[in-house]
Amino acid sequence: MTGYTRAFLSLLALCLAGCGQPASPSNTPELARGARPTIVSLNPCTDAILAEVGAPEQLLAISHYSHDPRASSMDLTRAVQFRATGGTVEEVLALDPDIVVAGSFMAPATRAALEDLGLRVETFGIASTIEESIAQVRRSAELSGNPEAGERLIAQIEAAAEPAGGAQLSAVLWQPGGIVPGEAQLVSELLRRSRFSNHAAAQGLGQADYLSLEQVVANPPDVLIVAGATRGQSHPVLDELYMMRRADFDTQLLYCGGPTIIRAMERLRGIREDAA
Repeated sequence: MTGYTRAFLSLLALCLAGCGQPASPSNTPELARGARPTIVSLNPCTDAILAEVGAPEQLLAISHYSHDPRASSMDLTRAVQFRATGGTVEEVLALDPDIVVAGSFMAPATRAALEDLGLRVETFGIASTIEESIAQVRRSAELSGNPEAGERLIAQIEAAAEPAGGAQLSAVLWQPGGIVPGEAQLVSELLRRSRFSNHAAAQGLGQADYLSLEQVVANPPDVLIVAGATRGQSHPVLDELYMMRRADFDTQLLYCGGPTIIRAMERLRGIREDAA
């Protein structure tokens, strides 16, 4: 069905409603038996999941964030294999997908416009635990009609996130802008499973609190994991903290779950082994 056809049918439905016709329970067109839906993803986290659990021809476009190395959670060589969209109603309608997948922060007006034009819209929140992320992978796979692919990805995530052994080391994850994650963030669970304790939390710092260079120098952790590039995060004085190990952490690994968990855990385990 073309975009112009959907617009015409939407207008026709409004006219019928004005004439007293009963409203249809759903304006989403049904797929032919055995067909898998086409999807447009407007969220960088769902981009990464759908690229793994969907067939390539199903994912018509991903968000423009995934083509930006500063915002993507995907490998860029993988991301550029898909068309990118800015997420406007006009762009999405031109792609004519069966399902639009977006974040829960999607503007209500945009969602309403897409649904009025006959598109099914599914939204995903931010996963704050591995369990929540696994649920999102399963749901994404079911939406794409590929549940087996979802279970394969889940098995890989569970294997990668298996808790590590050994003595626990204190760590600070120093994020862009000099802030630290809260205990309820997904990346904090990954740190715990890698046998790191939250040194920032032990100092009374919570989600998105600022950690100054002076605080690090005055009370250094066993391991400083740097995911930012501010001046203080690369200050020469850090080289003088001989008992503290320092490691870089790609910002692509900070915010999303799904397949990103696998890469994040691999990096954290490597940091833990080097520090031990």
